Amino acid sequence: MKMIIGDKFVSASTGETIPVTNPYDGSFVDDVPHASQSDVDLAVNYAMKAQKKWKNIPVNQKAELAMKFLELVQKRREELARLLTIESGKDITASRKEISNIPVAWRAFCEKAKHLYGHVIPNGMEAGHEKNIVLTKREPVGIVACIIPFNFPCNLFNQKVAPALLSGNAVIIKPASENPLTVCRLTEMLREAGFPSGVVQLVTGRGSTIGNYLCKHENIQALSLTGSSSVGVSVIRNAAESLKKVALELGGNDAFIVLEDADIDLAVREAVQARFYNAGQICCAPKRFLVHRSLYDKFVQESVNYASALKGGDPQDEQTQIGTLISERAAVEVEKQISLTVRQGAKLLTGGKRNGAFISPAVLADVPADADIMHDMEVFGPVMPVTPFETEDEALTLANDSVYGLSGSVFTQSMDKAALFTGGLECGSVVVNGSSYFRSFEMPFGGWKKSGLGTEGVFSSFDEFTNIKCIALKNIVPF
Repeated sequence: MKMIIGDKFVSASTGETIPVTNPYDGSFVDDVPHASQSDVDLAVNYAMKAQKKWKNIPVNQKAELAMKFLELVQKRREELARLLTIESGKDITASRKEISNIPVAWRAFCEKAKHLYGHVIPNGMEAGHEKNIVLTKREPVGIVACIIPFNFPCNLFNQKVAPALLSGNAVIIKPASENPLTVCRLTEMLREAGFPSGVVQLVTGRGSTIGNYLCKHENIQALSLTGSSSVGVSVIRNAAESLKKVALELGGNDAFIVLEDADIDLAVREAVQARFYNAGQICCAPKRFLVHRSLYDKFVQESVNYASALKGGDPQDEQTQIGTLISERAAVEVEKQISLTVRQGAKLLTGGKRNGAFISPAVLADVPADADIMHDMEVFGPVMPVTPFETEDEALTLANDSVYGLSGSVFTQSMDKAALFTGGLECGSVVVNGSSYFRSFEMPFGGWKKSGLGTEGVFSSFDEFTNIKCIALKNIVPF
């Protein structure tokens, strides 16, 4: 596939490419250009010119183009799902679900864009301003760099690109280098739908080079990235030079707390479905399972039963329930993390075996409270570490003893206990009687501590991609 710079499909100016392989069998799928800094400069120049016209296009016309884009997605939904599966190792059922989210998200962002109303500060609200009225409105920041992760590339394409475009910005899209093809195809479809030349630019390459350069570029006004916490720290440093707006959704090590009065059957269902979905490659999935001692044995045994029954295999097979990780390198890292946790005292009850990029779903029991996995070691794979607790204070303290603060969950039938934990957990969202793998397009999603800065979603993304302008009508009131 090619990049989109200006109104053309182009290769990298250096001729360099990055191969894209199927993580299930290692077969070659396609390649993409490895952009140079001069390629990025050219894309930014086109975007700067195009955005000056795009910002003045009425919102209703922008939304009409979005609807044409959705028509194309609907016609090609199976093709997109198959491509996503082949390049990502994601099972086909999960890929279809992700593609089906595209119209849900874009329609919601279109509705919100049509309601970005300003405010009025009436005269006389402050002494000395009896004759003045102030109006506010939101205007686009200019150019937004949208850096897309590998685990849910289409969902995050929706979260970043839709609000950025609909609020009048030009976008430069950089997909993950491991699986860029579906995002490339979606970007081509935006162009096919009629978004003006230059408003949507696509550059491909590795984050360590092109991603860093996008962060530093003085003519890019905002940056939205989903990725690891270490990458987020680097992004902030690079973006600081040009005082960009930065929205970061980073790593997580979410606590899943099962209190003594919990519905244990519900807790087990929510735990295993969330932890093993997408082969465990989910930022807001529960990753630390804290279970009251009275329910612990049943929780562990039923989790083992579920994990051991999951069917792995070819992600394109309709019967496959769990696919591969994004790469063999990623699987090797998860394998090392499992081994470390066992050395630190945990018992591996099932799974944890690697075959290429596949890791069989693992349940680790009796994990010591001081093990790395129970604090700051995020495992991006199908691994469920479980530890018992005796008191609610013990559970809350352990849950908060992490550099991460993305999401959390608590299972209880008591409103008092639900209030205690939703108030006490140090994270961006808390789910009661459900797993932390909960994210609607409407909600403001984001983390605390090293899990991010800012939020994204219909509720808040337009705030990240626009600036407030005040218009003062001085001495307009005649009395």
